[in-house]
Amino acid sequence: MENFSYTKQNYALQFNGKGGDFFGIIMVNWLLTIITLGFYYPWAKAKKLQYLYKSTSLNEDSFAFHGTGKEMFKGFIKAIGFFVITITVVSVAFYFADILHLIPFTLYLILIAVLPIAIHGSYRYRMSRSSWRGIRFGYRGDRKEFTLLFFKWIGLTIITLGFYGPWMAMHMRNYLLGNVRFGDAEFNYEGDGGDYFILNLKGYLLTLVTLGIYMFWWQKDLFDYYVDNLSIQKGKDSIQFNSTATAGGFFKIIITNLLLVIFTLGLGYAWAATRTMNFIFNNIEAEGDIDLNTLMQTEENYKDATGEDVSDFLNLDTIM
Repeated sequence: MENFSYTKQNYALQFNGKGGDFFGIIMVNWLLTIITLGFYYPWAKAKKLQYLYKSTSLNEDSFAFHGTGKEMFKGFIKAIGFFVITITVVSVAFYFADILHLIPFTLYLILIAVLPIAIHGSYRYRMSRSSWRGIRFGYRGDRKEFTLLFFKWIGLTIITLGFYGPWMAMHMRNYLLGNVRFGDAEFNYEGDGGDYFILNLKGYLLTLVTLGIYMFWWQKDLFDYYVDNLSIQKGKDSIQFNSTATAGGFFKIIITNLLLVIFTLGLGYAWAATRTMNFIFNNIEAEGDIDLNTLMQTEENYKDATGEDVSDFLNLDTIM
């Protein structure tokens, strides 16, 4: 039997979005969202994601986001309904119990309880609606398992007065990214809480001592840590991601974007966003021996965007 071997290669990741095009999308989105008193927001988010995905390519083939405004609107209504009913029930119950001062604390606890469900749902929806060359991404995390782990991690974080936070952050990243699928290939992330704690402690202290100058090296170290620990596995083959970012590069992109937004009174946001995406993808190298032509469709289609919309309410984009 003839034995075929696939030699190592570099995979080209690129972002080709233009500030002018993105500006047009954002302005129309803002205008229609204001005119419709916010109800256009799901369609606005879908159009924004569709543009960003379409502008991002792997080996010159673009990614695609298949989520629609209609799907997100259904999730949007469910999310609004959940928060309105929760706030109303808690407020009325505590009013008659004459314990109004406990309302904020109780709502805060409910929001924490919702977090893992929102994160899980958001990951499942976002991944299922993403594809490349027709091969869907997917998220195979278990909601019950993730929820129990989340409460364990956040409990340890509270008990240790926040010191467990870096370990919680890495456990979450390892779990969430480790359950992402790209067809029949699996993502893997190997973050370590101790390393992440030391990296942030060093960054925080040196940024204080240098009156903020070290912040650019801190950002570079964090970017390296997020990228260098990420890989994709398919059987014995793999793709490893590596960062090529420099502190000077972060200085240039952060300062120029800040000036761009300030001197245009915010109108330059679209150019700042596309420049940032360009910077990110220009500083990620991917090398490995997975033949992308052999990826198989394995992931199911999932259209419930409730988790995505609840995540929006709770501003969880940084976790995504």
